[in-house]
Amino acid sequence: MTTTVRPSPARERLLRTASALFYAEGVRAVGVDRVVAEAAVTRATFYRHFPGKEALVVAHLEALDAAVRAEAGEVPRDPVGAREWLARFTATVADQVCHDGFRGCAFINAAAEYPDAGSSVRGAVRAHREWLTDLVATALGRAGHADPAAAARRWVVLRDGAMVAGYLDAPERARAALVADVDALLAEAAATS
Repeated sequence: MTTTVRPSPARERLLRTASALFYAEGVRAVGVDRVVAEAAVTRATFYRHFPGKEALVVAHLEALDAAVRAEAGEVPRDPVGAREWLARFTATVADQVCHDGFRGCAFINAAAEYPDAGSSVRGAVRAHREWLTDLVATALGRAGHADPAAAARRWVVLRDGAMVAGYLDAPERARAALVADVDALLAEAAATS
């Protein structure tokens, strides 16, 4: 889903500004005029880089997706390495829910603000979630889980729950629950390999 664009300082400033505002205040609450003003660019510059706000939202989500992919890295091929990779990746996700200013998952938040499943925003969210599920299924498969696809779907549900609970409830409890539940998934993989 990621689109190729020429780097531009103005585009990067718009994207960085929009991303911070969208995450802190919500996508629908932040208008193009505010992004333009805070990024210190003209409206013409904005429209040179983005045909409209929805394109900016998609670019924001694609940038987040690229960052998560880079942070995740490659899943090792050996079972022990794959289990360790998934434990580390899960710990990274779990740690996010405890950061100051955490407002939940940016992808879940954007999907909640764009109810049309056919929108380009929901398409960007779907592409990220499909990649994430496939990546975790790969890790669980290499770790020896008997049903890596089903276990990966469980992992995503656990992650989603921790993201929401970390924002709405007690972050430390959400973190601990996610890590413990994924440890159980990894124990299942170890038992079958």
